[in-house]
Amino acid sequence: VQLQASGGGLVQAGGSLRLSCAASGRLGSRYDMAWFRQAPGKEREFVAFFTWNGGSTYYADSVKGRFTISRDNVKNTVYLQMNSLKPEDTAVYYCAAERSGSVYYPESYHYWGQGTQVTVSS
Repeated sequence: VQLQASGGGLVQAGGSLRLSCAASGRLGSRYDMAWFRQAPGKEREFVAFFTWNGGSTYYADSVKGRFTISRDNVKNTVYLQMNSLKPEDTAVYYCAAERSGSVYYPESYHYWGQGTQVTVSS
């Protein structure tokens, strides 16, 4: 199983970016996906989550109303649309797939992408 994250970059505060995470390999057809992020010197933290059937989405309080997670099951790709970006959103963003446990804990996910850097300048 491989997860390929892309779409990061440098953006000014207030700007937007869209991250993508393409999944390949033996994931089956029913797998939850999520985004986490990790800033320098900090622990990896939950950002957003999307069930395999689109029935539920969850967001960290810090990104609610600004970020939107979506997925294309035909393309096996999950997206994270990030609007109104703030300097505190600066981090490496990781996508994760296949969950067994809490939505919010990194250790619940079996597969991880390589991360994509998002830098928001003030």
